[in-house]
Amino acid sequence: MIKYFTYSISITFISWIIGMIINAFLVKTELYRTNLSNLNFIKSRFINKAIGVTLIKWVVKNTFFKYFNPKLSIKNQPKLSELDNLRKEMTIAEVSHLIAFFAVIIFAVVTFFKGKHLLALVMTIINILMNLYPSLLQQENKRRIDKLIAFFQK
Repeated sequence: MIKYFTYSISITFISWIIGMIINAFLVKTELYRTNLSNLNFIKSRFINKAIGVTLIKWVVKNTFFKYFNPKLSIKNQPKLSELDNLRKEMTIAEVSHLIAFFAVIIFAVVTFFKGKHLLALVMTIINILMNLYPSLLQQENKRRIDKLIAFFQK
């Protein structure tokens, strides 16, 4: 079981690189500007809290994960341009995690059909925690940034 757990974490870390590489190409497209930058799967803060996004937020803020993308923080009273830049960085992180999520899902499905059901299950759980939830967290954060941007534009 520990072997499955460490293998799944390794696959997830590799998927982050895959997500960043594919996203580097997508960010230049019209599809990205019109659709991908405005994804919003779960609009309700209550539902996000109910499924545990708040816990993931705590983990990201209070563990070594906070050092993974230092561009996703605000130190002082932000200016409108800083908020726009922060939103772009959040979108990059969100879409990269989503791409990584789908890459690992494909890998897990193949693993499942090869008869390694427990490995596929562990991989899917780790993938949800390390790719889907961070993406949902970025969506929640983007909604908060959008409110601030709207406030500044008044």
